[in-house]
Amino acid sequence: MQSMLGHRDIAAPSVRRVVRDTEYSWGGNTMMNLYSGTTDPFSHRCRIVLYEKGMDFQVIDVDMFNKPEDIAVINPYNRVPVLVDRDLILYESNIINEYIDERFPHPQLMPPDPIMRARARQLLHTMEQELFSHIDVLEKNQKTAEKSRLHVRDRLLELAPIFTKQKYMLGEEFSMLDVAIAPLLWRLEHYAIDLGKSAGPLMKYAERIFSRQGFIDALTPSEKVMRR
Repeated sequence: MQSMLGHRDIAAPSVRRVVRDTEYSWGGNTMMNLYSGTTDPFSHRCRIVLYEKGMDFQVIDVDMFNKPEDIAVINPYNRVPVLVDRDLILYESNIINEYIDERFPHPQLMPPDPIMRARARQLLHTMEQELFSHIDVLEKNQKTAEKSRLHVRDRLLELAPIFTKQKYMLGEEFSMLDVAIAPLLWRLEHYAIDLGKSAGPLMKYAERIFSRQGFIDALTPSEKVMRR
């Protein structure tokens, strides 16, 4: 897949260095920077897109239990991920990912057709409401966690038959919908969600995502140990 950075010497390595927040000089950097929680599934989405694009960027690890005060300055909700691209500051993973996809359109992750793109956005919204709205409860293992586990399990099982007929969420091509759901599929064991044998097609789909180089490169050490 052709890089958009054709002006760059192809022999020069991309800068994809993970910078610990304690080592990073906040501000004063012109490279696209992603402030990313090392265990945060929403940050995980953005890292996948950056690595899939094969572009120059920098990931700054943010300790989820000891966030720098600067995060609250650049994001009024004091959450990650946050993307800083020169004077532009974006938060919310789907907004960040669409911006990256439009600015660096190869490989394109949102459908080029306006109707299909609108449907993809609708599906992303549904995914947020039906699946990722339960993430906070699962992450903190709150009293309602078991109810959330069952809800997420049931919604995921509804998706399983799709993958008896196609490789990815929208057909044969990897897309933003696959990016969006991948962090949850990776964390099923971590969240103690057991899908059972009927989820075979879904788990084969998950393995296709997990075997992609962009997904592998995007994993943090903390995420690698979430799944055996």
